[in-house]
This record gives sequence, structure tokens and C-alpha cells, in this order.
Amino acid sequence: MGKNLPGHDWFIEFSKEPDDIHVFSQFLDDRLRSKNIYYNDLVNGKIIRPLNILRLKRGAFNKYMSSIGKLGGQNKCPQISNDRKIGDYLINFTL
Repeated sequence: MGKNLPGHDWFIEFSKEPDDIHVFSQFLDDRLRSKNIYYNDLVNGKIIRPLNILRLKRGAFNKYMSSIGKLGGQNKCPQISNDRKIGDYLINFTL
């Protein structure tokens, strides 16, 4: 549904992969819809697509943080970004 629509990409590095990534993705999307009526309306109205999970290889976030000189200590990987800079880097580490 609506693969060319804008939407949210979730880059996830699992310590234990879900048994079925599609079931997990649907569960997460359903929970978001139940918590955020605006998000639900946008997906139902085909303004945005449902969330997209991109599974990352182990160590992807550490490699990213190291590449920007912020590995360890009090540095935390950004959780939300309005541009594709981090995503474009992490796409090289998807499964």
C-alpha cells in the first residue's frame, strides 16, 4: 500500500530478531495508531504509508556514532531526525 508515499522509517538493531518482522511491524503500527489518532488518520487517508522497519546488522549504531566522533561516554544516538542524513548512512548496514 502506498510505497511511494512519504512515511516513517524505523532503523532497528535487534538484540533478538522477532519471529516474524511483518507481524512485529503491524503490531507496532497498530499501537501507534491507537495512541495517535492523527497518525491513524494520515495512514487511513493514504497521506503517509504505515511505518517501515529497516533491520540493521549488529553494531550499525556504534559504527555510525564512531563515524561522527561520538562513540561512548554521554553521547546518545539521535532517536528522531527530520532529514535522511543518518538514515542514508545506516542504509548501508541493513540486512
